[in-house]
Amino acid sequence: MFDVAFSEILVIAVVALIVIGPEKLPKVARTLGLLTGRLQRYVSSVKADIEREMRMEDMRKLEEETRQSILDVKSDVAAEAGKMEHSIKTATDINAPDKPESPT
Repeated sequence: MFDVAFSEILVIAVVALIVIGPEKLPKVARTLGLLTGRLQRYVSSVKADIEREMRMEDMRKLEEETRQSILDVKSDVAAEAGKMEHSIKTATDINAPDKPESPT
């Protein structure tokens, strides 16, 4: 995240010791550590939520694509069934013997 060298941390610690004082420095360091931990947990929580939402969006897209594929296959099957039905009816009509018309 931040590229901080050991020497920079040492300078910050010395300045903090001078500004805050030796009595309050341990309490401030402890509080700063707790706040840093909370911040890290919050950031990891937000990252996890974002990743979960991205996975859910991918799942929704996959579901929609699957539904569309199913509908396409269903319409193709219905079209083929219609063609076969028409072919069977045509073949039946061609092969059926001509019936003489009966007088009424």
